Amino acid sequence: MATISSDDRDAGPAAPEGAAVEAVVVRFAGDSGDGMQLTGGQFTLSTALAGNDLATFPDFPAEIRAPQGTLFGVSAFQINFGSSEITTVGDAPDVLVAMNPAALKTNIHALKPGGMVIVDIGEFGKRNLEKAKYAESPLEDGSLARWDVLAFDISALTLEAVKPFGLGNKEALRCKNMWTLGLALWMFDRDRGPLVDWLNAKFAKNPVLAEANIAALNAGHAYGETAELAGPMRRLHVDPVPSAPGLYRTVTGAEAISLGLVAGCRLAGLPMFFGGYPITPASAILHHLVKMKEFGVTTFQAEDEIAAICSAIGASYAGQLGVTSSSGPGIALKGEAMGLAVMTELPLVIVNSQRGGPSTGLPTKTEQSDLYQAVYGRNGDAPLPVIAARSPADAFPCAIEACRIATAFMTPVILLTDGYIANASEPWQVPDPETFEAFPVRFLEERNGADRVLPYKRDERGVRPWIRPGTPGLMHRIGGIEKALDTGNIDYAPDVHQAQTDARKARIDGIASAIPPQDICLGEDSGSLLVVGWGSTFGPIHQAVRRARTKGLAVSHLHVRHVWPLPPNLGTLLAEFEHVLVPEMNTGQLKTLLRDRYLVDAVSLNKTSGQPFAIAELEDAIARFFDDVAGNEGGEVEVNETQLPAPEIERP
Repeated sequence: MATISSDDRDAGPAAPEGAAVEAVVVRFAGDSGDGMQLTGGQFTLSTALAGNDLATFPDFPAEIRAPQGTLFGVSAFQINFGSSEITTVGDAPDVLVAMNPAALKTNIHALKPGGMVIVDIGEFGKRNLEKAKYAESPLEDGSLARWDVLAFDISALTLEAVKPFGLGNKEALRCKNMWTLGLALWMFDRDRGPLVDWLNAKFAKNPVLAEANIAALNAGHAYGETAELAGPMRRLHVDPVPSAPGLYRTVTGAEAISLGLVAGCRLAGLPMFFGGYPITPASAILHHLVKMKEFGVTTFQAEDEIAAICSAIGASYAGQLGVTSSSGPGIALKGEAMGLAVMTELPLVIVNSQRGGPSTGLPTKTEQSDLYQAVYGRNGDAPLPVIAARSPADAFPCAIEACRIATAFMTPVILLTDGYIANASEPWQVPDPETFEAFPVRFLEERNGADRVLPYKRDERGVRPWIRPGTPGLMHRIGGIEKALDTGNIDYAPDVHQAQTDARKARIDGIASAIPPQDICLGEDSGSLLVVGWGSTFGPIHQAVRRARTKGLAVSHLHVRHVWPLPPNLGTLLAEFEHVLVPEMNTGQLKTLLRDRYLVDAVSLNKTSGQPFAIAELEDAIARFFDDVAGNEGGEVEVNETQLPAPEIERP
């Protein structure tokens, strides 16, 4: 194999048979019906059990089932795994497994020069080649000369492996992904045992299918063992990553959010009510929470987005912690009800798993373009706190933090993730529950006025009391119309609205004093360039800054978790640097926020392709701020504020 490297290392030499390599990037690609997500997920499981650090990127089309063999129907799954810290899915694969011509065409140019491509020649018939817009087979015209090509008939080999089980041709070919997975397990020295157990459990009611898939898995593994292939085929070993003692598991962002919400409610001493409506990529949160009834979780799939959030607000009014989730279009529909939660000052957690927009946009692709919507996107002055997770595992503490702020300050809170975080997975050290600090909720139990209840009487933080309905003597009004100070009676007076608007703003601004001060993730607290990120850009920014620092560049990395209100020391940190670069998967939303808040001349690096940043893109942007540094081809050139150039792609 020509180049085996991790997301934060330069390409290395070819590895001999059985050699240990530090990290490798593999991409599985095929038709939507080829089971690439399942293949990638199970390879991820085996990789985690082998003790490697990893990061994954599932990438699939928006169509439920695009026409078979077409370019827009390709589904892919990329995994970067290694024996040291992995923070991104890697800029380019070392190995590409392409199950048909369309998968090859849409993914081959991402493969590193000298990398390996494995193809199923059984799918390279005339019709599939035409669907993929190939005039002739790329296996024969020399167009793949830059890569090591391993081509054999996976379809025929799969049919032969499962022949004893009497499956029909169509059903037998569905085992093809297991044959491919078996070969991949052999290539990277992985144990088949856990996969066999998983297949037996998955097909417990149909043991014939279990046995057929296991036979295909074993056949793919045996092919690598016994075929004695010449050329690029090698067996490689990736050592486990050194890890602190503890219990580890892989976790997706959706799983981590679900677990974090449950933990947050337990720390608050509250049951949880989740009101949701299915939407990509947020639906998985509902799928996970519905399995957690034993932890005091009630789930409700509403008829629409408006009903979902209104039911959650009703639950918060009743004394539970209301939670709802969606993606950009659904968050827009929830906007009026979010204003109701702001006006009534009830705790509520709103999870936004961002996707490409506007409108339906790119339902299965990732983006960070809802920051404006989160900070400003409601009618009237309706401020609320916004938190952003930076990785799948980081979504767990962020969900707890959202619960803490919501209950402590009687406010709705928006928790931002995105399609990449929601679907991707990484190892997670399961924390010790004893290390968590509880934040139990206290409900008002008796009148807080001389002879009456004052539902909008604020404490020193500007927070009103939480009153359970039915508490004796504490009957009060609540609703979306402006209210008098203290009493909550309807009051349209100009001075009342001014005072209440100011009070709502001051309460949210005051949250800044209850969040941790911002720190520098990597580098010094002052210097020439500060790269500021938020959300899922953390991994590529961190590695690009690390590489730049090894060249002697005075660059640091800062990553914002509390997007609003911003940490109180953030302005001081920004002022210590000559330049500020803000990479975002939008057209410059955090950059605008920083410019507005701190009058800092921040520069954007924007990407809205539906794909995460590559480390090389960020390295190039950083280099432009420096001159007279050996090995640096940049110079003091302002970063282009337009979109990153797109690769030339032949459209269908």
